[in-house]
Amino acid sequence: MAQRHGVSESVLLRRLIDDALVTAGESVPDELNQGMPQPPEKISVRLRPDDLQLLQERAIARKIRPSTYAGLLLRAHLRNLTPLPTEELLALKRSIAEVGAVGRNLNQIARALHQGEGARGPDVAYLQGLLKILTGLRDHTKAIVTANSLSWEARHEQKSR
Repeated sequence: MAQRHGVSESVLLRRLIDDALVTAGESVPDELNQGMPQPPEKISVRLRPDDLQLLQERAIARKIRPSTYAGLLLRAHLRNLTPLPTEELLALKRSIAEVGAVGRNLNQIARALHQGEGARGPDVAYLQGLLKILTGLRDHTKAIVTANSLSWEARHEQKSR
């Protein structure tokens, strides 16, 4: 029932208790309402079929519900924000972990060189490989951020051309 109404189970239970109190002629004590976050307002929007299709396609691409996508899009526009959906955030976290691993490798190499173990250190090809990995991670991360930013911009001008 909570899922059908788009709320958490705790919000649904709170509403049921509030309704039961009101039905029984009791008022909800003010101390119960203080500090409680108010649920976000719901609005209905009519969309043209082709706009609805675009909305659904973009939501599917982001692996989120169309209503969530629409809400994020409105919030991004109203507050000049660029949301980062879960999939993109996970990709960035994986990239950060990879950079951390490369950093640890470089730290071990530097430590070995400082301890006079330079003869057993990495060769130029290994260091060039690390540089290639870091460059690839940088480019991949930059592409994710750029694609995310562009995906939230209006693209209606493309159809008019």
